[in-house]
Amino acid sequence: MRNFTFRENVIIITGASRGIGRELALQLADQGAWLALAARNVEMLEETADGCRQRGGKALVVPTDLTDQSQCARLIEQTVATYGRIDTLVNNAGIAPRARFDQIQDLGLIEQIMRVNYMGSVYCTYYALPHLKKTRGRIVGISSASGKWGLPRVSAYAASKHAMAGFFDSLRVELSEEGVSVTMVYPSYVATRGRQVGRGIMPVETCARLIVKVAAQRKREIILPPYLKMVLWLSTLVPGIVDFYARRVMKRLEI
Repeated sequence: MRNFTFRENVIIITGASRGIGRELALQLADQGAWLALAARNVEMLEETADGCRQRGGKALVVPTDLTDQSQCARLIEQTVATYGRIDTLVNNAGIAPRARFDQIQDLGLIEQIMRVNYMGSVYCTYYALPHLKKTRGRIVGISSASGKWGLPRVSAYAASKHAMAGFFDSLRVELSEEGVSVTMVYPSYVATRGRQVGRGIMPVETCARLIVKVAAQRKREIILPPYLKMVLWLSTLVPGIVDFYARRVMKRLEI
């Protein structure tokens, strides 16, 4: 039986032009969601929107640079002007340049990662929150496994995802009596941007399906794939196990 939790649910998805964001938009369109799609690449956004409309959803395209606070505010304003409300905000957009910290030549790269991954989520959430309170809506933050522990060659990215985790965990408590749920998602490697499905790499369709499921249930968080929860639990007993696991995975995937 198909789930229609998100039928006519007004959902903003950032980073909707590709990867997890695009697949989330398509799967939510299958349920008849009313979508507002945000990213910088207008052409790719339009392709995502066309796919959503073909699946039975509505799709509003709002080109948005998340590092610009005024553009984030405009995203919220245009969504409300079009649909009349906001029911769900999915903070998905992110960038993940890879480099050892001691090999970074320009610290502006770290600032850019924080502005997109962390401040972009803060801006969108800030402007969407008054509307989400009215609908007792949902906030979903797409973090990363590196938001739970640090990984080599992505120190700045991991820092931004840890910042997201701290922000949204705090916000969950603040909103606990106002009916707005906060769900955090911690995916490991997903088959996006040229990655092929294989050992340790989850199909993007599976990742999106599980995100939609936990968002519908208003769960606190999900770690993907689920076996990583065991790694985290073991790390409390044997702290070095996470470092060992991270080195092995990064070497195997040649990242």
